[in-house]
Amino acid sequence: MRAPIASRAPVPPSSHPAPRPRAVAVLVVSLLLLVGLPGGAAPAALAGTDRPRWEWPLSPRPAVVGAYRPPAQRWLSGHRGADLAAAPGQEVRSPAAGTVSFSGTVVDRGVITVTTADGRRISMEPVAQQLPRGTRVSAGQRIAVRDEQAVHEPCGTCLHWGVREGEEYVNPLLFVGDLRPSVLLPVPEHLK
Repeated sequence: MRAPIASRAPVPPSSHPAPRPRAVAVLVVSLLLLVGLPGGAAPAALAGTDRPRWEWPLSPRPAVVGAYRPPAQRWLSGHRGADLAAAPGQEVRSPAAGTVSFSGTVVDRGVITVTTADGRRISMEPVAQQLPRGTRVSAGQRIAVRDEQAVHEPCGTCLHWGVREGEEYVNPLLFVGDLRPSVLLPVPEHLK
């Protein structure tokens, strides 16, 4: 046997107007922008906004001829750095202060790696006339030259620039420019 369902007393009408759907949506979006998305999720473009600002490894500021393309999984192919237009023999400079942690040949090309005080590893290839391992360098200091003989596919004489945070490769352009999305603010009434 079932218990009888209790009848509800009628609810008196509220003196407050019902919230408008648009106002609720604006409020929710505003709160998400202020406190972040649930579970710590954030668009990749917004991640890492606390990164230091570095110098370009080539002067004058080079054209980016090969973009960073992270792999879908760590073991898959991708382009784990940026390719910068460079002339053979052009000076390569350290984007940040640090210590040369590797200076040598990998497969068939010269590579130099500078480790910063916060542990980031900056690598560039193909290079020649690299400073030796253990050399302390300042931001903007010459650390090598673009190898005149080596070819970096698919761009020819470009310089490949990679950055690792721990074991993860990150886009080196995050350190030389502000890649965060623009935020549009409302126009004040007196300017309309």
